Amino acid sequence: MTIQRISSPEVTEPAPGTWSNCLKVGDTVYVAGLTARDRNMQPAGGDEYHQARLIFERIQHLVTAAGGTMRDVVKLNIYVTQIANRDQVWRARREFFEGAFPVATLVEVSALAQAAILVEIEAVAVLGHGGRPS
Repeated sequence: MTIQRISSPEVTEPAPGTWSNCLKVGDTVYVAGLTARDRNMQPAGGDEYHQARLIFERIQHLVTAAGGTMRDVVKLNIYVTQIANRDQVWRARREFFEGAFPVATLVEVSALAQAAILVEIEAVAVLGHGGRPS
């Protein structure tokens, strides 16, 4: 099995030699921890809801570029700087998933890449296996 690098024009690629945003191995797609930053790498989105929504949109772009849909996402790792605001992340998540939600880990961390970044989310998808159960 070969490893394919997946990209989308909607998602800014990291600097060369740092990491890949998305890799596909067979039917499995791995999306790196994404944050809400603009094309100039400045924080975007505002609060946890808007940042999470922007991140889920980017995950969607990458999974789609890999040949899947958000129904194929099976695992999320979510990092927040203020766990008390997790309901805002859940609110955004409900806009992208239905039925049996992906398994998820939610962890509060002391800081992310920049002080204004409040949320980071990574995902794993398995393509073409029947979609999400109810």
